[in-house]
Amino acid sequence: MTAADQGVSACPLGTGQPAAGQQGRTHQQIFISLPIADLAKSMAFFTALGYSFDPQSTTDATACIAITPTTTVMLMTQAKFRELTPRAACDTSKHAEVLFSLTCASRQEVDELAARAVAAGGTMDRPEDFGFMYTHGFTDIDGHGWGLVCVGEPPTAA
Repeated sequence: MTAADQGVSACPLGTGQPAAGQQGRTHQQIFISLPIADLAKSMAFFTALGYSFDPQSTTDATACIAITPTTTVMLMTQAKFRELTPRAACDTSKHAEVLFSLTCASRQEVDELAARAVAAGGTMDRPEDFGFMYTHGFTDIDGHGWGLVCVGEPPTAA
């Protein structure tokens, strides 16, 4: 039984297209607010991964990373995050509230970015090869899980 047979939209992973039934939606960007323990250390971590920060959106409590033109992550101190919600932030040493996945252009890029994350103080998950999709992940210095995904590039011969 397919996802469509079950009334579930098929995942358009790697197609750049909206899932069935999603056409006409006006969502054009995603902004992620991410609570962190130490802003300077988190900025150094993401700088080591090759990201830069928008100086107009960076303060002593926040730092804005443009992951893509339509995906933005706002790193924010725990105190700043509490201004947005009355709920406590997840204790990432014990629980995973969400996992972020980023697409990469190649398996090599997946492995290189995971290695840079570890070199900057993160921890690495084991890579997984599903044939049509290669994944590798890491946990950043604040305990947030990040997946790196390459879709459609065939496995390399060993």
